Amino acid sequence: MTRPSPPDAAWLWDNEPCRAACPVHTDAGAYVTAIGQGRFAEAYAIARRPNPLPSICGRVCAAPCESACRRATVDAPVSIRALKRFVTERFGVESLGHADAWHAAHGPVPAATLGSVGIVGGGPAGLAAAHDLRLAGHPVTIYEAEERLGGMMSLGIPEYRLPRYLIHAEIEAIISLGIDVRTGCRVGEDIQLDELLATHGAVFVCCGAFRGRDLEIPGHDLDGVVKAVDFLLNVNRGDHVELGKRVVVVGGGNVAFDAARTALRAGEDAPTDEESRRDLTTTMDAARAALRSGVSEVTVVALESFAEMPAAFEEIDEAEHEGVTIRYRRGPHRVVGIDRVQGLETIGVVSVFDDQHRFRPVFDDADIKVIDADSVILAVGQAPDVTFLGDLQLTANRFGGIQVDGDLRSSDPRIWAGGDVAFGPRNLIDAIADGSRAAASIHAALTGAPPPVPGERRIELIPKPTFRRLASDYDELPRTPVPGVTSERRVGFAEVETGYDEHQAVAEGQRCLRCFDNIMLRPELCILCGMCVDVCPPRCISIVDADRAGLGNAGQSALLLDETACIRCGLCVNRCPPSALVMVHAQEVLP
Repeated sequence: MTRPSPPDAAWLWDNEPCRAACPVHTDAGAYVTAIGQGRFAEAYAIARRPNPLPSICGRVCAAPCESACRRATVDAPVSIRALKRFVTERFGVESLGHADAWHAAHGPVPAATLGSVGIVGGGPAGLAAAHDLRLAGHPVTIYEAEERLGGMMSLGIPEYRLPRYLIHAEIEAIISLGIDVRTGCRVGEDIQLDELLATHGAVFVCCGAFRGRDLEIPGHDLDGVVKAVDFLLNVNRGDHVELGKRVVVVGGGNVAFDAARTALRAGEDAPTDEESRRDLTTTMDAARAALRSGVSEVTVVALESFAEMPAAFEEIDEAEHEGVTIRYRRGPHRVVGIDRVQGLETIGVVSVFDDQHRFRPVFDDADIKVIDADSVILAVGQAPDVTFLGDLQLTANRFGGIQVDGDLRSSDPRIWAGGDVAFGPRNLIDAIADGSRAAASIHAALTGAPPPVPGERRIELIPKPTFRRLASDYDELPRTPVPGVTSERRVGFAEVETGYDEHQAVAEGQRCLRCFDNIMLRPELCILCGMCVDVCPPRCISIVDADRAGLGNAGQSALLLDETACIRCGLCVNRCPPSALVMVHAQEVLP
């Protein structure tokens, strides 16, 4: 049970895997526990504090916290993302009468008296950086090439996953801090980068990766071959895309499945205004009529087997429920057609990775099949467009974007970069983290303050004299499925997930193992009675010979606790006769 005293940040992150996995270090365990105890407003404040886009993340975050959740070792991880959505719907920007909770999390906005910052790109990284820099006292201007802010949130994520009114509300809250915005302003055309460098003390480039990669196979230039990024951009701009009735999507990542699921909706007679689309009444008759008038068949062609697919399992499951057909272990060989697409010739895949697990597909030349198609959508990767840099020679990275150091600073000390242009396409929460990290680095550079030390935190331990669970059977509670619209009623671009009700959210919140609570030993009181060993349900406490364990001299004993197996039931603490064991709460001391 040896730990740093007091525990340092590294120990805290290691001991709270959900928090360590989150790029912005959201205290997921704290807000999940608060929900389980019915303290919803406090839960929202905790979730909002490190993240200016909590309502959006509550719907579309990739949730790396859930992948790391220790509850998975018992049965299944806690539905952390769905619980965030639950509290944002009550206190976030989308809630009636409670949107001020978003602002309350950051306190008063200071005067803009520090160095000016220009931000190229109004996506999640740019918005997060603008939020943090403005709250630090900097005047900020965002330069966005599109007519609206949001980047891939607005133009790449389909509306059935992320309603447009919600994006607008979250962005408006950030802009209301006093941030200047110039939309429809393309750097390199409407304004030059040199002008930005002359106007601002620092420039943060976060313009995304909006160029879809091509696939150099015969027929790739036929009419009807569309890049997935271009397809999603056009659909989300409200432009009509003529696909025909049969569509093949090439790729196995999340973008491929966004494209496939959007294609099923693209032929439907959906209302043109956002309000009526959100309130769309979905019925079986409307679904059948829409499918008859639009795309009727969507097939995804993926090199990988199901187990090898890079897309999230939920994306695959949802797509199949909606009628998307997936052809595993097949690769694109040739687009069939004369002037326009008539089909996709595919080739069998023997293996995708070599012995070192490097991407190196091997194909079976004797296994050739054609899938009939009116359109082929290529979802085989994205790349940034940095032509706006002009004659400025910044060091490029392997993605063709901008190389940065650990503080997100480019080879030009006046320019920082983050998000997809610096790291290639990643998750939304990674872009938000880049924006916050860049803001901290820029603030330090413009004010002369020392740059922040990654992972530096002050931690204090708060003893908990009593420790009880609201649900005594918390370790047996099954994961609560996230409610959603049934597949036969998924028409148009209405949102698919509906979210937890209060009863479901509280039950799911009570499943958290509370890794931030920890058992500490006061060795001067321990009598080695072994009662803690006897009462421990997962058998994670043991008494061993200290010398054999390398913890002491011969003849001494040591009490060992496997914290990775501990479920924080508190039975050992409550059973200990001399009160040598005590439960403590590890809490970060905020500046």
